[in-house]
Amino acid sequence: MNFFQRFFGHLHTINKHRRRVIYHAFKAGIGFQGLRHDLSKYCPEEFFKGVKYYQGYRSPNEGEREAYGFSYAWMHHKGRNKHHFEYWTDYNPETRVMSPVKMPTRYVIEMFCDRVAASKIYLKDKYNDGEPLKYFMKAKGKRMIHPETSDFIESLLVMLEEKGEKETFAYIRKLDKKS
Repeated sequence: MNFFQRFFGHLHTINKHRRRVIYHAFKAGIGFQGLRHDLSKYCPEEFFKGVKYYQGYRSPNEGEREAYGFSYAWMHHKGRNKHHFEYWTDYNPETRVMSPVKMPTRYVIEMFCDRVAASKIYLKDKYNDGEPLKYFMKAKGKRMIHPETSDFIESLLVMLEEKGEKETFAYIRKLDKKS
């Protein structure tokens, strides 16, 4: 792919993803939060790395990791977007190590919307309601996430697989989003 194909391909992908997350966020009762979803992807630090490593079938961050062993764009992104569990780590004075912090409900809900939307964007016609759970389970036990946060997002993804979008979003709308 040449630069222009990667540029417009990446722009199209992030625009489509954001629209899908916003749609899901309104269904989940966090619409205004959804409007701010992933705005950092448009800043130069993230956008042009995304263009450089754009492939169309997976996150450009994976290509950057293969090239350098880490993704600068991801490091920038996770530090600015509270719907990523990686944002929620802090130094624990008791253990003297970085430890996961429990995520507030509204950000777990946004993470759910993000995971569902990303699965739909990357899998296209191959998407089914079990795919976000399958992707989540691939790294279970390997990620640094607070156990309650992990259990909560997993329960939402299991519900999605077993009961579908309509029932899952109806359940999410009833949750207390202030905690």
